[in-house]
Amino acid sequence: MNVVNNLKKMDWVLMGCLVILAAVSLVVLAPYNQTFFQRQIIWYAIGFLVIVGGSRINWHWILQWPVFTYGFYAFSVLMLVVSDLQSRLIRGTTSWLAIGSLQFEPAEFAKLALILVLAGFFARRYVAAWRSKYLLESLGLTLLPATLTAIQPDFGSTIIMGYIWLGFILIGGINKKRFFIGLLVFLLVFVVMWSFFLKGYQRDRLVAFLSPASDPLGINYNVIQAKIAIGSAGFWGKGFGQGTETQFRFLPEAQADFIFAAFSEEWGLFGDLVLLLTFLFIFYRLEHIGLRAQSNSFKFLVFGTSVVLLTQILINTGANIGLLPVTGITLPFVSYGGSSILTIAVLIGIIQHIKIESR
Repeated sequence: MNVVNNLKKMDWVLMGCLVILAAVSLVVLAPYNQTFFQRQIIWYAIGFLVIVGGSRINWHWILQWPVFTYGFYAFSVLMLVVSDLQSRLIRGTTSWLAIGSLQFEPAEFAKLALILVLAGFFARRYVAAWRSKYLLESLGLTLLPATLTAIQPDFGSTIIMGYIWLGFILIGGINKKRFFIGLLVFLLVFVVMWSFFLKGYQRDRLVAFLSPASDPLGINYNVIQAKIAIGSAGFWGKGFGQGTETQFRFLPEAQADFIFAAFSEEWGLFGDLVLLLTFLFIFYRLEHIGLRAQSNSFKFLVFGTSVVLLTQILINTGANIGLLPVTGITLPFVSYGGSSILTIAVLIGIIQHIKIESR
């Protein structure tokens, strides 16, 4: 009976939006690659079970114990270290760990751990978030996993972690002096990463972004094909499984980095509007739940989730249409991959618990 009551109190508008995102992913993957399609169905099934199960856990009690959040944070950092030390390359980086035939990205779980840790950290200090002591402590918590992901190299996840930290400190307002100091630090960090961490192809991507017409068969090939796919779709698109760029494999990574372009080609501007409106409804529901949360920790956790989703959506879609450099950031709950789906599912499960317990 408690299970039924729990299900009734869940935010079913939010769940419906996630179902739409899952449907968007599956209609792209079904004609593109049956193996990806079948695996994605399994990941979604597990993900929705995680959401329902997570909504029944007493997260308020758990988040009050730093040993849990910092313990999970330490475990995620350890996984990043193990990933950095391995010699096996998957897709040109060490950002993946393999257990048998199962591959997962430790960086995805590090994002989750960072949100949990910073939500508790700032919930107790948000009024004084701009004090030097707290800025340095929170920045240190962020730089540790961010640096480890940069070494892999996984520049996209590094950017996301930076935005998580920035989003949290901006809640308490802006200290202009320290904000500009922060910009100078950011420029310094960028120079260091450019000189010592970024691989040649990553530097080429940033340079090519400033010259989109150069090297059309090389570094700019992916973005050019994505633009062709989106631009040729029209309002209604070419139809299910009829996208020539996607189905004839002219569009690389159509299941992950460029799934937005693949979806646009077959479902057109109409499909894009449905997808973007779905994301807007998700943010509306997150705001609705966050404002009614019982504790500051819950409020910050909902906000941190919003930051992650918004950042990934803007960077992924911006890269697909050529407005931002390609950094390998996937489209939340749409791109193929179990690590990303499970991370978002855990966050949404906690948020569903917050909704159920809110007044």
